[in-house]
Amino acid sequence: MKLPPLSALRYFDTAARTENFVRAAEQLHVTHGAVSRQVRLLEESLGVELFERRNRAVYLTCAGRSLHDTTRAIFEQLEDAVQRLQQQPQDNVLVLSCEPTIAMRWLIPRLPRLHAAHPDLQLQLVAAGGPVDFARGGIDLALRRDDFNWGKQLHSLKICDEWIGPVAAPGAAIERLLHSATRADAWATWQRLSGHAPSCKARSDFEHFYLSIQAASAGLGMAMASALMVCDELSSGQLQAPHGFVRDGSAYHLLSPQPLHDGGKRQRFVDWVSSECQGCLAQLSLVQNDEPAPPSPPQVR
Repeated sequence: MKLPPLSALRYFDTAARTENFVRAAEQLHVTHGAVSRQVRLLEESLGVELFERRNRAVYLTCAGRSLHDTTRAIFEQLEDAVQRLQQQPQDNVLVLSCEPTIAMRWLIPRLPRLHAAHPDLQLQLVAAGGPVDFARGGIDLALRRDDFNWGKQLHSLKICDEWIGPVAAPGAAIERLLHSATRADAWATWQRLSGHAPSCKARSDFEHFYLSIQAASAGLGMAMASALMVCDELSSGQLQAPHGFVRDGSAYHLLSPQPLHDGGKRQRFVDWVSSECQGCLAQLSLVQNDEPAPPSPPQVR
């Protein structure tokens, strides 16, 4: 048995629900004539009248009411199924706002491991620093260093301490210190905490922390770096840290307007990124513990 076209059934269902071809046409965004033609074609296909037409009005016949009972249930089920299919992928989409340097130097190279561990989790990365407008940006989580006050309305979780130290390319002539505007006090903070004082006086300035680290990788001098952000280069030998690293008193946190340990996508990312951070620090023999780090004034990023 050949069923009538789905479009004709849809037109009929809307017309039957309103018992008015004009209102049905408005809901379907078509002309009154289009609704009338589709209903007439359906009646001819079935061999029965579905509407009684009199005085420019239409009324369902017994056959029409019987068919509408079925089409109403079918289209309601179809709409529910489509809605579930459309919502399901969104449940696995995680929008993360991440500071640019840690995103480029640490997080992105590890995304293949995230995909392997959670193949259904779709990460959308937004590079940004400082305060976060979660609602306007559609942000689920933000990875930030605690160099600003985010208030008490957000859920937060400390991921790891910040460890800083000077790095340079192997064999590079260390005649120049590389500074960055986004962490203008980094060298002074390290000298105060470590007790070291570099002998070279020449300096070069870069706008962003990422650029100064990249310049060090290119052999242009010695840059102050976050251990987390140079973990891979230290492991591969592309960079060296001759004086090691010290905690500067700041830390990285995950922020969210909703609970982080909710058993869903947020918690899965929290668990993964926490494990990755701790693995990097352990690889560099930087042990996390509960001892208070030396205080350091917040730096403006």
